[in-house]
Amino acid sequence: MATRRAKTLFCRSFCSRSSNPLRVCVVGSGPAGFYTAEKMLKAHQGAEVDIIDRLPTPYGLVRSGVAPDHPETKVVSNQFSRVAQNARCSFFGNVSLGSSVSLAELREIYHVVVLAYGAESDRLLGIPGEDLAGIHSAREFVWWYNGHPDCQYLFPDLKSSDTAVILGQGNVALDVARILLRPTAELAVTDIASHALAALEESSIRKVYLVGRRGPVQAACTAKELREVLGIKDVDIHIQEADLVKTPADEEEMKNSRIKRRVYELLSKAVMSGPSHNSTGQRELHFVFFRKPDKLLDSDDRSGYVAGVRFEKTILRESAGSGKQVALGTGQFEDLECRLVLKSIGYKSVPVEGLPFDASRGVVPNVGGRVLVDSFGDHKLLEGVYVCGWLKRGPTGIIATNLYCAEETIASISEDLEKGLLAPVRSLPKPGREGLLQLLDDRNVKVIPFRGWEKIDAEERRLGSLKNKPRDKLSTWEELLKVALD
Repeated sequence: MATRRAKTLFCRSFCSRSSNPLRVCVVGSGPAGFYTAEKMLKAHQGAEVDIIDRLPTPYGLVRSGVAPDHPETKVVSNQFSRVAQNARCSFFGNVSLGSSVSLAELREIYHVVVLAYGAESDRLLGIPGEDLAGIHSAREFVWWYNGHPDCQYLFPDLKSSDTAVILGQGNVALDVARILLRPTAELAVTDIASHALAALEESSIRKVYLVGRRGPVQAACTAKELREVLGIKDVDIHIQEADLVKTPADEEEMKNSRIKRRVYELLSKAVMSGPSHNSTGQRELHFVFFRKPDKLLDSDDRSGYVAGVRFEKTILRESAGSGKQVALGTGQFEDLECRLVLKSIGYKSVPVEGLPFDASRGVVPNVGGRVLVDSFGDHKLLEGVYVCGWLKRGPTGIIATNLYCAEETIASISEDLEKGLLAPVRSLPKPGREGLLQLLDDRNVKVIPFRGWEKIDAEERRLGSLKNKPRDKLSTWEELLKVALD
């Protein structure tokens, strides 16, 4: 019944507009998806845009990826909300590409399909012991503390040891370190998931190691994120002074990058300041450079639980032709004991049936957002199918990067329409929204419209107000669907 009511609501103004509008489906409701929808609505006044997402909640990484102590970054969701409320736009949550509806079916229903579903998997280290318990990807850990329904039951071990090792030194790695080390009293007034806050309040973690294969000049973080983690209250910063010795190649890298230069300056300043050791129960953040993981160590009793990481020391050598410095092993090894390892080595997109996919890069082969059937052949295009965001370019950039990415993809769509490279809109009408809702209704898919999300939003804000938080997130599929469909 809920799906039938949603169909009536969403199709209320269907017949009042052109009988043959441009029908567009955007798969994924994160920044890439919403920016694509916004640009499409502006570029084509007669277009109808439907955004589908496998989650009942919109906004993607704005909700599930941005750290809870960065509320200013989440303000962009207000802009996305206005897009979803446009009369020519609809949001359909709890709709999974592949199980609820196939790509082939979407191509039949819509003139244009834009895939912007981001990256929901992880790159692998490819070393022994990676399957031991106690090892998680940073993505899983971030989803856990942000209340993503897929990771509520992650249960990271925060009590068996006082040490956590984070492999990687990018912004996500710094986010994870900050959440592990920041006073929980400060986190308690954010929208951090309640189950995560409770676990962190009982955490034994006092030492966090951020480990990188290369040196401080090559650290992948931004100055803003680094400055924030260096400024956490009652945390001693440890960096080996010898790691800050620069080579001519390092000097050249900093000369060509203001960000690299600023990151290096902040790390150097932290070394000069040195640990304070002024308070009891002091926590420690260790920046470890020139180390690459060689093996994840099992405990002595072979319980299948991680007990540490074996690192190989590295040196940098310039890669011929690339101008970059790469880390090479030296054959010297050292072990670091821990019971929690978080891999922050990159997100990875996943393929779907009927979609060309570059498994090595974790992206869809494309030119300007146009999907290529064969990236090694004659650049034949998959008609009517486009990509945007991480699926298009890989897991790089900030939220605003998706704006420019969407502009490029929409420009490609507009150009293809003008050249007649897409199915003719006027002579070949598509069912669009009405057809999708009928198909989902026939399959008993419980569609969550945007008003269903607004119910979730209101309930989370109500629960949050009782705890002096901006919101208290509903973190299970059962809770989310119950509130949305009530």
